[in-house]
Amino acid sequence: MNEKYTSKTFLVEIFAIFLGILFLIPFYFVIINSLKGFSAILLDAAAWPEEFLFSNYAAVWEVLNFPKAFLNSLVITVFSIIGIVLISSMAAWKMVRTPGKMSSILFIFFVSAMVIPFQAVMIPLVKLGGMLGIMNSIPGIVMMYFGFGVSLSLFLYHGFVKTIPLEIEESARVDGCTQFGVFWRIVFPLLKPITVTVVILNTLWIWNDYLLPLLVLQDAELRTIPLATSSFFAQYTKQWDMGLAGLVLGIAPIIIFFLFLQKHIIKGIAAGSIK
Repeated sequence: MNEKYTSKTFLVEIFAIFLGILFLIPFYFVIINSLKGFSAILLDAAAWPEEFLFSNYAAVWEVLNFPKAFLNSLVITVFSIIGIVLISSMAAWKMVRTPGKMSSILFIFFVSAMVIPFQAVMIPLVKLGGMLGIMNSIPGIVMMYFGFGVSLSLFLYHGFVKTIPLEIEESARVDGCTQFGVFWRIVFPLLKPITVTVVILNTLWIWNDYLLPLLVLQDAELRTIPLATSSFFAQYTKQWDMGLAGLVLGIAPIIIFFLFLQKHIIKGIAAGSIK
């Protein structure tokens, strides 16, 4: 029995290692080719570079004005995440704790919004944004991310709030806690596992998003990292050496962010399974 179990575990581990290597192959090509010259990339994209050209990164840093693009992406992502978490967590809690026809209808509307493709609302969104005067501005695109991000986040919070015993909130109210205090002092700390999940999912989406910033942010000073990097990939000319270096600079912060929250992700999964 132990031999079968050991053999099965070994095969699973080998398969997991194989999958890990398979998913790391694109990273290999991006990182290795970002350190080559343009001609070396065209000759053999899979070959190890004969000379590591870190000058590609220095050139990209200057050409893209990377600090400015990084700051734009950071501001948009941080404020969008804060708004999405606050709106969706409070709305989900209120819907769960006040069951009724209106709460059910609102929840159905939010869930239904997730199946509407972004391409279907692009033109109306641009027209409405122009009418409201929020186009070509960071606050404007942050507000748009609120609208697109709340549906999925509310759906996740809605399911998690149901696992929180109502008796905890009732005890807090008996002790004189207000409704506002019940949410922020009792409920929201208990939502940490799902909050981490919501933050990660939306951060990956907003940081890497290209289409919405392309539609909204026309000013070069407002460009995010994906928009700035896309300038290396024109219709007739593709600067692979510079473009790949820009991609590495763009994905490095999000990888560091993910690794930093890795332990919280594991804790969140464990806490969710216990609940």
